[in-house]
Amino acid sequence: MASPRNDLKRSFDDMNSSRTETGPRGTDDPAQGPPKIPKSFDPRSYQVKVYEVAMRRNTIAVLGTGSGKTMIAVMLIKDIAQSMRSSGEKKLMIFLAPTVHLVHQQYEFISSHTGLQVGEYYGAKGIDEWNVKSWEKEISEHDVLVMTPQILLDALRKAFLNLDTVSLMIIDECHRTTKNHPYTKIMKEFYHKSSKKPKIFGMTASPVSCKGVSSTVHCDGQISELESILDSQIYTVEDRTEIEGYVPSAKHICWFFDQLLFSNASLKEKMEASWSKFDASLLKLQGSLENRFKDMDEKFKTLRKRLSNDHSKIMYCLDDLGLICANEAVKVCLENAPNAKGECDIYRESSSQCRYYLEEVSQLIGDSLSLGDEFTLEAGANWQSALEMGYVTPKLYELLQIFLSFGGAGPVLCLIFVNRIVTAKVIERFVKRVSVLSHFTVSYISGSNSSVDALAPKVQKETLESFRSGKVNLLFATDVVEEGIHVPNCSYDNSQYIIMLERGNIKQRDQLYDIIRSERSMINTAINRDPFECNLKACTLEETGAYFVDITGASVSTDSSISLIYRYCEKLPHDKYFTPKPDFQFLFSGGSCECTLTLPPNAAFQTLVGPLSRNSHLAKQQVCLEACKKLHQMGALDDRLLPCIEQTSEKAATSKGKESSAGASAVAGVGTTKRKELHGTTSIRALSGAWGEKTDGAIFEAYKFDFSSSIAGEFYSPFILLIECKLDDDVAYTEVDLYLLKKTVKVLVSSCGQVEVDSEQMMKAKCFQEFFFNGLYGRLFVGSKSSGRRREFIFSKEASLCWNPEYMYLLLPLETSKTSSDDSWKINWTAISSCFDAVEIMKKEYSFGTEDSKSKTVSSFPSGTLAAEIDEDKKIRFANGSFSACKLKQVVVVAIHTGRIYSIFEVASDVSAHSPFEGNADGGSSKFSSYAEYFNKKYGIVLKYPGQPLLRLKQSHNPYNLLVNFVEKGRKSKASQPGYVEKPLNHVYMPPELLLILDVPVYAMKAFYLLPSLLHRLESLMLASQLRAEINCQIGNFHIPSSLILEALTTLRCLTISFLNIPRSMKDNYQLSDHRLFLMQPCINGGRTVSCRDTSGIVHLIHVVGLLRDSALYSLCPCGCGVDTSEVPLDVKFSTEDPNIVVGKCCDRGHRWMGSKTIPDCLEALIGAYYVSGGLIAALHLIKWLGIDAEVEPSSVVEVINGVYLHSLVLSTDELAILESKIGYTFSVKGLLQEAVTHASCQEQGLAYCYQRLEFLGDSVLDILITWYLYQSHADVDPGELTDLRSASVNNENFAQVAVRHNFEKHLQYCSSFLQSQITEYVQSFNRPEINTRDLQHMKGPKALGDMVESIAGAILIDTELNLDEVWRIFKPLLSPIVTPDKLELPPWRELNELCDHLGYFLKENCVNKGETVHAEIRLLLDDVLLVGQGCERCKKDAKGKAALHLLKQLE
Repeated sequence: MASPRNDLKRSFDDMNSSRTETGPRGTDDPAQGPPKIPKSFDPRSYQVKVYEVAMRRNTIAVLGTGSGKTMIAVMLIKDIAQSMRSSGEKKLMIFLAPTVHLVHQQYEFISSHTGLQVGEYYGAKGIDEWNVKSWEKEISEHDVLVMTPQILLDALRKAFLNLDTVSLMIIDECHRTTKNHPYTKIMKEFYHKSSKKPKIFGMTASPVSCKGVSSTVHCDGQISELESILDSQIYTVEDRTEIEGYVPSAKHICWFFDQLLFSNASLKEKMEASWSKFDASLLKLQGSLENRFKDMDEKFKTLRKRLSNDHSKIMYCLDDLGLICANEAVKVCLENAPNAKGECDIYRESSSQCRYYLEEVSQLIGDSLSLGDEFTLEAGANWQSALEMGYVTPKLYELLQIFLSFGGAGPVLCLIFVNRIVTAKVIERFVKRVSVLSHFTVSYISGSNSSVDALAPKVQKETLESFRSGKVNLLFATDVVEEGIHVPNCSYDNSQYIIMLERGNIKQRDQLYDIIRSERSMINTAINRDPFECNLKACTLEETGAYFVDITGASVSTDSSISLIYRYCEKLPHDKYFTPKPDFQFLFSGGSCECTLTLPPNAAFQTLVGPLSRNSHLAKQQVCLEACKKLHQMGALDDRLLPCIEQTSEKAATSKGKESSAGASAVAGVGTTKRKELHGTTSIRALSGAWGEKTDGAIFEAYKFDFSSSIAGEFYSPFILLIECKLDDDVAYTEVDLYLLKKTVKVLVSSCGQVEVDSEQMMKAKCFQEFFFNGLYGRLFVGSKSSGRRREFIFSKEASLCWNPEYMYLLLPLETSKTSSDDSWKINWTAISSCFDAVEIMKKEYSFGTEDSKSKTVSSFPSGTLAAEIDEDKKIRFANGSFSACKLKQVVVVAIHTGRIYSIFEVASDVSAHSPFEGNADGGSSKFSSYAEYFNKKYGIVLKYPGQPLLRLKQSHNPYNLLVNFVEKGRKSKASQPGYVEKPLNHVYMPPELLLILDVPVYAMKAFYLLPSLLHRLESLMLASQLRAEINCQIGNFHIPSSLILEALTTLRCLTISFLNIPRSMKDNYQLSDHRLFLMQPCINGGRTVSCRDTSGIVHLIHVVGLLRDSALYSLCPCGCGVDTSEVPLDVKFSTEDPNIVVGKCCDRGHRWMGSKTIPDCLEALIGAYYVSGGLIAALHLIKWLGIDAEVEPSSVVEVINGVYLHSLVLSTDELAILESKIGYTFSVKGLLQEAVTHASCQEQGLAYCYQRLEFLGDSVLDILITWYLYQSHADVDPGELTDLRSASVNNENFAQVAVRHNFEKHLQYCSSFLQSQITEYVQSFNRPEINTRDLQHMKGPKALGDMVESIAGAILIDTELNLDEVWRIFKPLLSPIVTPDKLELPPWRELNELCDHLGYFLKENCVNKGETVHAEIRLLLDDVLLVGQGCERCKKDAKGKAALHLLKQLE
């Protein structure tokens, strides 16, 4: 359909001269797709010739399509790969293809035919956003990289790739290496300047790509130039007989069509008049605007261009194809008509003009279709009548005749080339309406450019696959498939190549002759060149300026500098009202040109004047190169010359978290919820000591524990803690509440000074502690028959237990005070000695555990142990003597065969060892006939006094977490549940002769069950005190309680109290240092400052992690972590996402797994704790201790203020005074207020400043101030609700309402019609009398209004020289009313979820991306009705929120 041209001839060769590789003639050109080759490939003789030449020197292979050029390339790849394997050298091989289609096809072919690791790369894969790690990963994992030339060029310029590391570079369709093509730039900028050049192998069917070559000399010149740039020599096969045997040739046919019979002059005149009318209407609407902002002018320019393009498409189809196709073109344009939803009224009206024009033209064409627009062509006479009436043109008529000539038998594949995309679309639609062609399946394919008619790459690929497989018979295409795309079976030996020509068109005839002459000249020149004569001329390298980064090798040239400046501007913070762009102004003088570059106000600098140049384009390039150099030196471009900017635009926010898969870690990111990390624990220095090795006694610091129960008469023995270190007062004097099932025990900890313990007392005290804690919570015997280890008493060896120097403390019972003085206390040495004596007795009697042991009873017991309690009239024999039966209740005993400690509940006078055995709680079962048989068979014990009554004993139990009142936390006790029947206490029956009586008060044993929880709390406070000492914040009278630090170090999982979340409600308190980032980096924009804040180093992080309390009570298990030390190295192997990993459980080396998010949460909470106690100065001290540079010099504030004095004031003095009165504050520096109300769109007015940096600062200021206010005002509120309160108060929507309530919006300076219309509509909606509170809370205002309020806060902070109190004094009335718990409304999606969870209903959501918007649909099935809510917004979260809001209104 297009006019003949040189490219068209190559298209014919590429598309119609191919054969499948599986055919009898051998191998097809794999450049045309991935046909499968035979397992044993026998190369053709001409392929071997070309291969041998290519191995000797750089070569450009000129061979027709189907001749197997890519197979030669594969032979080269395999040969070089083998050589590298032999030498052990690792270098890359790069295959360049000019289109994405070719990249994909070559990738598939090379992957399946080389056995190497191959990667494919093109723009749609997001490679532009890759970093050096992503590229390093690709390079290390692949042998061959198949990519478009632009990808390679960008990677070379950023120094991600270096040609020194490339062994072979294959260039497909290398005839494109002309002018400014990326092929040319790669060769001139990098290849010819490289010290280690790779081998070059070029492939083409035609080395000449211009439209006709006038002579052989001209052709030879172009070939020489191609050889020079590619540093290669042309090589082709002189004897083409063999090639022609493998490559079939199609029959060339010229098919002529008549000139137009029907001019449609009247219709064209009406269409022209209609277009002129609506174009004038657009100009009139544009002129009616009160404020002519640049953004609206651009939109009107786009609308007028769109109107003109639509008109041009329709007129083209009318002239080229006829009325029916012109009508189809109108329909296509209507389908793509612009959507002005969300725009201002006048733009919506203007946008409608395009649709009105199309509808009017549709009516005009419809009036010309006398037979109706649904007219269908049938075989016979109506074809001719359609031609005569202008329904179809002669060209289209003849095309239909070609299709009819195919007949209906056998498969047909026909590719029809057209000039325009709209032609392909409308003919495809038209052919589907022709009934006699209904047996054909029709489709079209076009490029993926920015045109509204373009197809997405995925659709292109699917269409091509359908055509290749025969599902599509007729494929209309633009030149997107002109080169290299393989269509198997599209041509056979009897296939046809048809060129359609207009009769009598001399111009077309001459063009065809030029093509034929060019082709012959190219073939003759290539064949006649001596393949062995090396006469390459030197490549001419233009001397253009360039800037190089020495540390990486990255570069930018004058040629690439403009695009880099545009990319830098694109990455600057922006919103939908302002797109950052560079501005260029030219000054011509005396044949030279000077260019002035102006960057957006949020750029690192604003203005730069370039050097004089000979023309405007060169001047523009030169100033951009200087700008790139300056941006890199200022840190705005990194050492790869990439923008150092975090995107903060709305669009970027919606796609946050989406990253390229290249280089992605297998484990979730640091600080995320899914990631778990292994960490160690920090030792408590206060509990460490060296007294264990002393033999002459020691002096201890003593700390007394007094217990008082909430139940009157309930008594617990006091205890004393003995350690070497002196504790801080807020640890030494503290109160702890312990929550038992039906009572509360308050523990008062107090310091008692020093106490001296001699060596004998120390020995007995250590024995007591080991004995009692192991008897209650551990084991006094180790080994068993089942384990194969001999049963052994743990005290049988001299060094019974290993005392850890990091935990050297004594915990001893006190005697009950006989006086009223709380200061008097005495260690209960009687109880301690009793346990020591029991150990000595059990050492002698531990042989009870052997199989041949007999029952033995101690004949007497040590003097002084319960002698006064013996009643000779009625006594019971124990292992250490006889005792009165009437005084045994609540006596503490230890079983000498198990080592378990019990208290006596009662004497079971009706049960003896001869009684039937009913099973004990200590492991017995009913298979024994009597208690005597049980003890004999179980333990090998023969009872000496089986007739004695058994004792009913209370069992010991494991320690419980007593630090949380679970009833108040919402966990109901079982006793309060309906139908609960209290279970009887679990008791044990035991023969007295197996028990040793201990002279330990039962009140001391009861206190032992409280000690684990109490010690856990004290250890935690000691750690907090230890951290406080290391931070060492000495500021005036500042003091932070260790209990508050403990809150920050304790997670909710710890279940000792919900600590961490309370101070963490101070939110991300790293923002306390944001004012420093603002002051110290005045040349960096807001988004870049956010990046600086997020990446600040934290040198004490790991130490703080070791202090974290992440479990309720330590339950140590054997270490299986694979770490020999207590500290865990920073290594990715100690992180995981395994859901089976238990978080918070310590091993015996102190290692524990923690949620990665817990760590930053802890740091935020710690900063919050310091802010609560000591204000901003204390918090900044901690931030600095963490390794974040938060020092602020007073001179920094002065420098910022001095810079503001240079601002040109747009607002008058009176306007500023009015705004100041609304704010309630008079600025000392008026320029700060001017900057705070200036939107970035004012760049077009020449302003070099905007509010974005102040907004960044004000956002942090209001965040911390409002959070602090909520934290103080609602001390009793749950942490989760505090977070909800903050979310409802600190958000852009809330601040936008503040702006409207106080009429700030009238003072906002902007140059955006879109923003102006949105502000107007928002204010009108806000002031509607019928609006309710719920609607108000969910109204979406222009972001710029909320930004302005934040900017004003930042401006006041600078103007008051960082006085936060003054900022809050001014802003508190502005923000009022601040939301309270009773007025809090949850976000719609969350509220709907919680409501449905409560009612037992299920929600089904579906979100679909449509362009730049997300459409959300939520379905809720009630008992008898289906409710559906829909929402459409720019991000998924907002779309779901709007849909949920609609559902909530329906539920009301």
